[in-house]
Amino acid sequence: MAGNVRNGRPYRRLTATQKALGLPCWLCGEDIRYDITGRLAGRHRDAFTLDHVVPLSRGGDLLDPGNARSAHRRCNSSRGNRTGPRPNPWASRRW
Repeated sequence: MAGNVRNGRPYRRLTATQKALGLPCWLCGEDIRYDITGRLAGRHRDAFTLDHVVPLSRGGDLLDPGNARSAHRRCNSSRGNRTGPRPNPWASRRW
């Protein structure tokens, strides 16, 4: 395949559509800093990233809107390629 699909128009459109929803992070539930844009957005831990419910490394579809979620860069990075949200380390294990 020629070129990087993540730089293609369909991926940019999906990212823009998801970002326009203004949703909180699907992993931690906190608000995302949608005002962080440009070069800083690529490094800031509270910036928006497009996360995939089924990670691409596990067969997830890059361009499927049903597989796309809004996430903080830090939450997306810490989740890695697990198939579910990262468990909350502060949550009690006792019922």
